[in-house]
Amino acid sequence: MALIKKGAEANLYLENFSKVLHTASEGKVIVKHRIKKSYRAPELDEQLRSNRTALEAKLFVDAKLAGVPTPIVYEVDRVSMRIVMEFIEGKQVKLVLDKLRPAARRKLCKVIGRQVARLHLAGIVHGDLTTSNMILTRDGKVYFVDFGLGEYNSSLEAKGVDLHLLKRALQSIHFKVMDEAYRAVIAGYMREFGEGAREVIKRVEEIEKRGRYIPKEERAWH
Repeated sequence: MALIKKGAEANLYLENFSKVLHTASEGKVIVKHRIKKSYRAPELDEQLRSNRTALEAKLFVDAKLAGVPTPIVYEVDRVSMRIVMEFIEGKQVKLVLDKLRPAARRKLCKVIGRQVARLHLAGIVHGDLTTSNMILTRDGKVYFVDFGLGEYNSSLEAKGVDLHLLKRALQSIHFKVMDEAYRAVIAGYMREFGEGAREVIKRVEEIEKRGRYIPKEERAWH
């Protein structure tokens, strides 16, 4: 298998569908393997990795049910600590956002905002909302990937932190278009979320004023 991304919590591999799932099907799959942590007791490490593997797979499925495009999960292996999922043909939003014309960029960001709202309405927080974890396909769909830090949490604080992370990612990676992009994200979010959206936006502003927040363990910027 070809290693395509080495992360703090897991490695991603690209492989032929037939080699991993032992069928005659064509195409590629992504294999996400959650790696061991030597600093943790072996039993605890195995339990945590197994639980996170199962949770991430469930988040993928429930996000899709909420109307957010995500890769199809083909296999969940809690022994090998891996998820086999659909390979999405497209480009990271990180690589295209700055290059788009303003109208196209606003349209894309509104789509992103609507999809974040759908997650939040379903009680899901992504946990690592950056444009590196969004794939834009040729037909204009935006797939959300990497729910490794995600969770089920309906609290106002969790939603606020999720959006705050996205805002920080835009400031860091897309600073030239940040204001325009974030305004469009919020417009899409508010339209989709409906009543209660302003409370979430207000919480984002409060988190920003604090100057700090408690991140998920071992959160890595992309």
